Amino acid sequence: MPNTLTYAVIMAVMVLFSAYFSATETAFSSLNRTRLKTLAEKGSRKAVLACKLSEQYDKLISTILIGNNIVNIATASLGTVLFVQLCGDIGPTVSTVVVTVVVLIFGEISPKSIAKDCPERFAMFSAPFLSVLIWILTPLNEVFSAWKRLLSHLLRAEADTKMSQEELLMLVEEVQQDGSIDKDEGELLRNAIEFTEQEAGDILTHRVDLAAAPADVSKDQLAQLFSQSKFSRILVYENSIDNIVGVIHLKDFYTGSGITEQEIAKIIAPVVYVLESEKISSIMRLLQKGKTHVAVVLDEYGGTCGIVTMEDILEELVGEIWDEHDEVAEMFRRIGEHTYRVSGSVDLDDVCGFFGLKLHSEMISLSGWVMEQIGKLPVPGDSFPYEQLVITVISMDCHKVAEVEITASPAGDL
Repeated sequence: MPNTLTYAVIMAVMVLFSAYFSATETAFSSLNRTRLKTLAEKGSRKAVLACKLSEQYDKLISTILIGNNIVNIATASLGTVLFVQLCGDIGPTVSTVVVTVVVLIFGEISPKSIAKDCPERFAMFSAPFLSVLIWILTPLNEVFSAWKRLLSHLLRAEADTKMSQEELLMLVEEVQQDGSIDKDEGELLRNAIEFTEQEAGDILTHRVDLAAAPADVSKDQLAQLFSQSKFSRILVYENSIDNIVGVIHLKDFYTGSGITEQEIAKIIAPVVYVLESEKISSIMRLLQKGKTHVAVVLDEYGGTCGIVTMEDILEELVGEIWDEHDEVAEMFRRIGEHTYRVSGSVDLDDVCGFFGLKLHSEMISLSGWVMEQIGKLPVPGDSFPYEQLVITVISMDCHKVAEVEITASPAGDL
């Protein structure tokens, strides 16, 4: 009987150690390193130690697995001896069932569930004992490290420690769902992550929407163009718009006493030239270096495709920027329970986001996509169905779609 009690106590201790190792493994696998580093910077010694252990993850996990296997094997062995004494020939079977259930519930599932809810706290709790155990098991850890290097060499496996853009976006989504950041902060982070992948062709103002004047324009004509366009900058070209030579700023054209007395040629500011495929992060640096706000985007033939301004680039980070002279237009104007009026110049990505569509198109604007779907130059009244939507052309502006009406079916009601 004393032996039976001794075995039972030792088994209970082994199960506790199994719980410790299982919880520690889960804690270090799921902890937030940024949060742990913040605690360490605030002076927590256990957090500092936990950070050091997390940085040598291979040794950490080897130690945990060695310890967990030792105590689980010891529990199973002692259980067999104990139940053979108590139950005779059926002892091994009873031991297998009882030990499996006990270890599974109290040594695996329960501790891992608890550690998953507070990984940083448990990592700090387990760090002191674990650091001692790592030191004790150093010889075994070195053997396993050598074995891992050998396998990596044989299988030509290289650790990829870089985080992809998709993983970063998923991380932002998780942090936002946790409530650590709000919706606006999450959107800003997503825009910053995707910023480096954006190209000039994705955000440019197309040539048909540009306000431009020939180099020999008169001051009266220029004043009229500023008034009609409502733009603060007018592009200047020689011969044709495919040869833009500069830009005139409203502040340089108008002085405190009215229209400037300087010649037009003297107030033309230089522009920089970029290709459609150039990254907007690179364009921003060019604009900063050239101390200008306008970049002319060239197509493959050297003609003008459009322009990108510093404001366009900043809007990719912080969203739409309106100043006191802008007419704030509602992108999606609701005119019925399931019906919207949308400008043809709206970005196709914004349409996809609003209506929950997944489009595979090279077009950038809604106008371009509508013309692509219809397959000809549309006329008002042309319509077509797409998924749960019906898109109808309302008006045209020369050869582009000015406005469309989008009707969602009740099942796809927004």
